[in-house]
Amino acid sequence: MKRFSLLLVLPVFLAAADKPPKDLTERVRHELVMLPWLGVFDNLTFQVEGDKVILAGEVNRPTLRTDAERVVKRVAGVSAVSNQIEVLPLSPFDDRVRLATLRSIYGFPALQRYGLGALPSIRILVKNGNVTLAGVVSSPADAQLAYLRAMQVPGVFSVSNRLMVEGAPQRAL
Repeated sequence: MKRFSLLLVLPVFLAAADKPPKDLTERVRHELVMLPWLGVFDNLTFQVEGDKVILAGEVNRPTLRTDAERVVKRVAGVSAVSNQIEVLPLSPFDDRVRLATLRSIYGFPALQRYGLGALPSIRILVKNGNVTLAGVVSSPADAQLAYLRAMQVPGVFSVSNRLMVEGAPQRAL
């Protein structure tokens, strides 16, 4: 009877070994979202071309740029990494604008749901007083509302709205 059960288990292991590994894109994405210091003030993007990964986006901490490159290099199947991540300037003024924009957007009842979870879906990027909103929202009205809330923050020079609507066709940047 043991042989019978062993013969039934063996084909299952063989079938699991024949399955292709997880898609390279999913493995890279998983490693990036698991970075411990990735937050609402960072926006990481990547592109996979064969076995080469191109990292892009903006980060608030200089160490996050090197950490992202390091973890992607360790992903099985990646042979080269091109790191084009921009480190946003470190300034007390930008820090104040970041926090004020965060409070304005996520403190508004209609937008609070986007702040739930480990990685909020609306990213706030500030460079020299200029705010860029990136991420995904569920409706065009929410994208416009986030833009209007960011425009009301004192000290903001301009707001660029790169929010994408979930389920809508992607627009070219």
